[in-house]
Amino acid sequence: MAASGHEPGVLPDGTVALGRGPLDSDQAGDLAGTFKALGDPVRLRLLSMIASAADGEICVCDLSEAFPLTGPTISHHLRILREAGLVHGARRGTWVYYRAVPGELTRLAGVLDAGRRIP
Repeated sequence: MAASGHEPGVLPDGTVALGRGPLDSDQAGDLAGTFKALGDPVRLRLLSMIASAADGEICVCDLSEAFPLTGPTISHHLRILREAGLVHGARRGTWVYYRAVPGELTRLAGVLDAGRRIP
């Protein structure tokens, strides 16, 4: 345990942060899966489109139009983002509407914030 009483790499609220100390293997495994999902340019673009959608959500029909890819390929990429816990979708009639999972992007940003240190 660190002198502050917290596990190295973990903030008091349980958030993992690289700048706070080394990750254990469970933390690294959890984060690696999430970052692997973002390691593809199409998925990264999809997530940015979903997260920045004006109403907080976007129809798969609008996502598909932005790429020169087939519907099944877009669905594959969206499934990977869903399985990584980054987005969720809700079916409305024929279409699925996607939104970013609240707090997940903030959590990832906190993980990469190496500038803050435990006093």
